[in-house]
Amino acid sequence: MRLRHNLPLQILIALVLGTGAGLLWPQGHALIGGWQPYSLFDFLGTLFLRGLRMVIVPLIAGSIITGVAGAGQGSGLGRLFTKTFAWYVTTSLLAILLGLLLVNLIQPGLQHGVAVGPRLGLTLQDADLAAKLQDKSTGDLVGIIQRMVPVNPVAAAADGQMLPLIFFCLLFGIAIGKLDPEHRASQLRFWESLFAVMMRITGWVILTAPLGIFGLMAKVTATSGFAAFAPLLKYALTVLAALVLHAVITLPLLVRTIGRLPAGRHARTMLPALLTAFSTRSSSATLPLTMDRIENGAGVSNRVSSFVLPLGATINMDGTALYECVAALFIAQAYGVHLGFGAQFVVVLTALLASIGAAGIPAAGLVMITIILDAVGLPLEGIALILAVDPVLDMCRTAVNVWSDSCGAVVVARSEGEAGVLSNKSSNK
Repeated sequence: MRLRHNLPLQILIALVLGTGAGLLWPQGHALIGGWQPYSLFDFLGTLFLRGLRMVIVPLIAGSIITGVAGAGQGSGLGRLFTKTFAWYVTTSLLAILLGLLLVNLIQPGLQHGVAVGPRLGLTLQDADLAAKLQDKSTGDLVGIIQRMVPVNPVAAAADGQMLPLIFFCLLFGIAIGKLDPEHRASQLRFWESLFAVMMRITGWVILTAPLGIFGLMAKVTATSGFAAFAPLLKYALTVLAALVLHAVITLPLLVRTIGRLPAGRHARTMLPALLTAFSTRSSSATLPLTMDRIENGAGVSNRVSSFVLPLGATINMDGTALYECVAALFIAQAYGVHLGFGAQFVVVLTALLASIGAAGIPAAGLVMITIILDAVGLPLEGIALILAVDPVLDMCRTAVNVWSDSCGAVVVARSEGEAGVLSNKSSNK
C-alpha cells in the first residue's frame, strides 16, 4: 500500500532521473565493453508498454461486463439506468468533442507547421503511417461501423481489435442483466472475480511505471535532448484547457439547465471529494467520500447515489475520454499524419467506448490510450511522448471524472422528483 501511495512521487523521480540519464548517455554513447545505456532504456520502456497491452483485453471485458450487468439488476431500476447512462454518454461525448476542437485549433504536435516527431526520435516515417491509415478515410465510415460487430469476438480480442470487443462486451453485459436470478448471479460472480484479478494485475503493472517511464523518458531525451519539452508543454496546456472548459462551463451549464440546480453550491459541496480525487488519481478510491458528499452534503437519497456513483466510477470517465482524444491527435500530428474526418470519427467513437472500459485506478488512461492508437493505426511508441506530463494530467482528469459523476447524481436525483437536492439545508451538512 505504501508503494502505491508514493507512486506519483516515484514517477516524478523517474521522470527526472530518466531525463538526466538520457542527456548523460545519448544514443550511440558506449560505456566500458561497448555496452550502450540506450539499449537498457529501450528494454525498460518496451517491457512496460508490453505489460500495458497484456492487461487490456481481460481488463476491458471484466470492467464493462460487470458494470453493465450489475447496473441492470433489480426491479424498478430500468428508468434510473436509462437516465444515468444517458447522462454519462452525453457528458463524455461533449468532453471528447471539446478536446477534438481544441487539439485541431492549437495543433500541439506541430511547431511552425512542421511535425515535431522527427525531432523527438520517432522512428516510423510518414509514408509508412500514411499507408497504414489509407482505410481510415471518410469513405470507410460504413466499414468502421460494420467492423464494430465482430464475426468472432475471441479472434477480435486476439487480433487487438478493441472496438468489436467493447461492443460485444456491452451486449454481453446487457444480456446478463436480463437473465433469471440464478444464472445472472453465477455469471456475475465469474466476471466480478475476473475483474478483481485484472485490477490486481493492472495494479502490479502500474507499480512498475517508474521503471518503464524512466526507460521511455531516457530513450526520448537520449534521442532528442531538450527538444522534447516545448511540444510537451503545448500538449499539456491543450489538455488542461479542455479539462477546465469542460469542468467549469459544460458540466455546470448542464446542472443549471437540465437539473435546474445551483452549480456553484454543488461545487463547494463536492470540493473535499474533488481534492481527494486529484491527490489519489483514482475515482474508485474516492468513491466513499463522493457518496458521503452527495448524500450528506447535496441531499441526494441513498437509492440514487448508491446506483449512480458506483456505475459512474466504472463507466463514466469524461476527463479520461477527453485526454485520450487529445493525446491520440497529438501523437498523429507529431508523426506528421493528417487524420481526416473518418479517422477522427474513429478516435471519437473509440475514446467514448474505451472510457466506458477504463478502470477507476491511477494511470488507467495509459492502458486505454493504446486502444485508440491501435484503432487508427498509430504505433504505441508515440505513448513515450506523453508520459512525461501524464501524472499531472492524470490528477486533473480524475478530478473531472468525479465531478461529472457527482453532477450526474444530482441531476438524476432531481429528475426522480427529489426536492431537497442542494437545498440550503442539505448543503450545510
